[in-house]
Amino acid sequence: MSLIITLVIVVLIVLYAIAAYNGLVKLRNWVKESWSQIDVQLKRRHDLIPNLVETVKGYASHEKETLERVISARNQLLSGSPQERIEADNQLAGALKSIFSLSEAYPELKANQNFLSLQEELTSTENKVAYSRQLYNKTVADYNIRRESFPTNLLAGMFGFGPEQLLITPDVEREAPKVTF
Repeated sequence: MSLIITLVIVVLIVLYAIAAYNGLVKLRNWVKESWSQIDVQLKRRHDLIPNLVETVKGYASHEKETLERVISARNQLLSGSPQERIEADNQLAGALKSIFSLSEAYPELKANQNFLSLQEELTSTENKVAYSRQLYNKTVADYNIRRESFPTNLLAGMFGFGPEQLLITPDVEREAPKVTF
């Protein structure tokens, strides 16, 4: 009888270990998949920017510095670690704000259909990037919680499931914008 009880306990422990391991594998892959969603949106933005820059160039040729900042930030967007790429993404977002503010100085640009269409596409992409970041951070948090919780942390350590990093928003972006009239 004690042999049967011992055998049942061993089988339950093995089943738990298998389920915990598979759960960690699933969450780790969700983290990778959620990063790939961010990557897709960053690539989409990367592809839209040359069209936007060319449209703006026609109207604001002397705003060369603003356009160069956008191009420089765009080129940094597709390489590096996730955190480095998000930092480049943040620089690009700031540079794009500068381009969109140019439309106030150039009424013809503001009314240009190509500019309006590209601006709408980029706004849509920005929303998708923000959503993808939220999904990534939630997935990373779920994974890290599972990885650090007892007794799963024992298996995570044995099988090399390391921590994942959350994407952090820079302090500059956390400040409320100042609106003046």
